[in-house]
Amino acid sequence: MKRYFLGLFAALSLLFQVPTSYSQSAEEFKDLVNEVKSLKEGQQALQKEVREIKDSLKAQQEQNEPPFKETVMSTEGYPFMGNNDAKLTIIEFSDYQCPFCSQYVSETMSQIEKDYVKAGKLKYVFRNFPLPFHQQAYKAAEAASCAGDQGKFWEMHNRLFANQNALDEKNLTDYAKAVGLDPKKFQDCLSIGKHAQEIKKDFEDGEKMGITGTPSFLLGFTDANGTKVKAVKMIVGAQPYSDFKKAIDSLLEASGK
Repeated sequence: MKRYFLGLFAALSLLFQVPTSYSQSAEEFKDLVNEVKSLKEGQQALQKEVREIKDSLKAQQEQNEPPFKETVMSTEGYPFMGNNDAKLTIIEFSDYQCPFCSQYVSETMSQIEKDYVKAGKLKYVFRNFPLPFHQQAYKAAEAASCAGDQGKFWEMHNRLFANQNALDEKNLTDYAKAVGLDPKKFQDCLSIGKHAQEIKKDFEDGEKMGITGTPSFLLGFTDANGTKVKAVKMIVGAQPYSDFKKAIDSLLEASGK
């Protein structure tokens, strides 16, 4: 058996022009290990450099961005989670076909809901911003609003983002059944475009606020009636939870709560 493996090693050595001398092979193996180690160290250094560049660019961008212009927006009539009179309100502008929106939903939204919405500190409002090049996003937004008519907006919202690559009308009907909607009422709502104008208005309002991409978030102070928010900060993109936490905690501290 030993002779067999020695013969096999010799054959492979000839094939790849590797010397059959054990000492030479051992030395070359040692060199290979060192080379791999060197490459790994170089990769780690490169990754560190990339992180530093990204952090530097982010800091520079934040420094160069003009301050957000405070504005008052109505939240009445839009889907929301949490206490209506929570001290702070966040308004998300989103697109059901946007991969960054899906990333935010899967990685960050549940943590915000757990730490701030369910704790009564934050009212969470959803508005639509279907980008023109996402051909199925508009109808998906209508589907979520139709589900909202039957008290199942967030269930449909979650279902749509979980199945972002399958948003044709047949699938929308299947999702309606899966979340427990009356299929006929849902289909009637969708076919007549009952909520189409509302979604168009969401998009137009977002544009007026300077929103150009999704997801984008407006964060500010809830008025006494819980129907308006004085937005004082905008967060753009699927930022990590730590960025949202920093912004929310800062405003909670400013509000005295």
